[in-house]
Amino acid sequence: MRCLLIYDIVDDRIRAKIADACLDYGLDRIQYSAFCGDISRNYQEELFRKVTDLLGKQEGNIQLIPICGKDWANRMENSG
Repeated sequence: MRCLLIYDIVDDRIRAKIADACLDYGLDRIQYSAFCGDISRNYQEELFRKVTDLLGKQEGNIQLIPICGKDWANRMENSG
């Protein structure tokens, strides 16, 4: 299932570790703090636990949003 992981994190070191975790799970960077990819629900949950643990008690916001294939196919983008 396709998912979108977005975050807003103040600490540069933690932000870099979270980006690395997203890449490790095969997600593609679509913005500086946004990744998307097609991973199973179990891996989505595992990744979310991992990045939440990395954030710990530091200031920040992480959201993982599952997206069905139909909605993903109907997305609009301008990457020009």
